Amino acid sequence: MMQVSPSKIGIPESTDHFQIRGEDGGARCGVMTTAHGQVVTPAFMPVATQGSVKGLTPRDLRGLGTQILLANTYHLTLRPGVDVIQDLGGLHRFMGWDGPILTDSGGYQVYSLAPLRKITDEGVLFRSHIDGQTVFFTPESVIQIQKALGVDIAMVLDECPPAGAPRNQVETATRRSLSWAVRSRALSDSSGTLVFGIVQGGTFTDLRRWHCRELVALDFPGYAVGGLSVGEERGVTLEVAAVTAEELPRDRPRYLMGVGYPEDLIRFVAMGYDLFDCVLPTRNARNGLLFTSNGRLNIRLARFQRDENPPDPLCSCYTCSNFSRAYLRHLSLAKEISAAILATTHNLYFYQRLMRDMQTAIIRHSFAPWAEATIARLEQECQP
Repeated sequence: MMQVSPSKIGIPESTDHFQIRGEDGGARCGVMTTAHGQVVTPAFMPVATQGSVKGLTPRDLRGLGTQILLANTYHLTLRPGVDVIQDLGGLHRFMGWDGPILTDSGGYQVYSLAPLRKITDEGVLFRSHIDGQTVFFTPESVIQIQKALGVDIAMVLDECPPAGAPRNQVETATRRSLSWAVRSRALSDSSGTLVFGIVQGGTFTDLRRWHCRELVALDFPGYAVGGLSVGEERGVTLEVAAVTAEELPRDRPRYLMGVGYPEDLIRFVAMGYDLFDCVLPTRNARNGLLFTSNGRLNIRLARFQRDENPPDPLCSCYTCSNFSRAYLRHLSLAKEISAAILATTHNLYFYQRLMRDMQTAIIRHSFAPWAEATIARLEQECQP
């Protein structure tokens, strides 16, 4: 299998943090440079919310082809605390990961987890869901926290209204997010942490376009698109993502937050997105759902009780190279820890292989036919 690496595609000596090395239609293959190394895009970031991907070690993740991880400012601030991580040498050293790390600002978690929150133009006041302690996040403090953690990419604080929120609520949140982005941008410097702006606007495409143009005028080194896959219909997600991508600058990395299924990642890459994160491969693995080359596989189904085949005959991961569907079904029903570990190993390998396959298809200018054939296979239930 052809793999794309920075040396393979001839990255020049440059201080720029993002270079496009191949395009095919809207899809791009690029190289993003961070303080802790380069990331070939399209790239998928496993979710290490608490500084760990559930069930796997950093060595495991490297072996699966992981280039960059995502951690969460909200959770790490509440436990173990920024001061603890900083005293122990920063987040990379703390979690034993020497590659790039991106941290979400924690805004979404404030709105979804924290009780008794109060949102003002100054920031967000909330109580910890762990111990009830009162915490106040401002745009400035969130950037300062992420810099103290020593991460490579930091996200601005934003307000993410719930799916189905009325237009006036979404518009207020979007304008507030822009105000916070302006304040966050003022803290950007040459510390080594890249600060990305986040486009909001709910499902209202005119608000998305407006917010995007205002953020682009602030000249962030990268742009994320938030507030999607939060309960809206799938078709709406695709439409809003496509409209927003049209407004994003070509020469900056584009990060679509919190999505998605493998077939949808292909569609988003076709729109021009470069970075992705999602809990689907890890959370579904813990519930016995595996992603395979021929669709989804629910390993707990009775029909796999005596199935000697690997989960995915076309996969060369450790799980598929050594274990049968019958064995994984047994482990899952017995609630063995190894069931989650082996399933997570496969799912993340599958996602990282998908990224490499997309990089290759873009470089070879065969992305469109490859995407059509691959999506058709993925959008089915895996057959015995």
